[in-house]
Amino acid sequence: MSKTKILEEEIDDIKQRNSRVEADKAWETSRTRRFIVAILTYFVIVAFFFAAGLPKPFTNSIVPALAFVLSTLSLPFFKKVWIKYIYNK
Repeated sequence: MSKTKILEEEIDDIKQRNSRVEADKAWETSRTRRFIVAILTYFVIVAFFFAAGLPKPFTNSIVPALAFVLSTLSLPFFKKVWIKYIYNK
C-alpha cells in the first residue's frame, strides 16, 4: 500500500472520529437529553416515594426533577470558570 493511500485512510479515520465526537458533544449539551433525564429522574423518585410510603409522590417528586434541571442550567457557567481558573493552570 502506498504512503499516500495510508495517509488518506488515516485522515478518513480522523474525520469519522471527529464526527462521532461532535455528535456526542451535541447530545451531551442538548435540551432533549436534559428533558429525558429530568423525566426519568421524576419517575424514579415517584417510585421511591411510593416504596417509602411518602405522601403525594407525584407532587413531591417535582422538586428533585426541577433541581436537576436547574443544576444543568448552571453547569455551563461553572464549566467556563473551571476552564479559566483551574484547567488552564
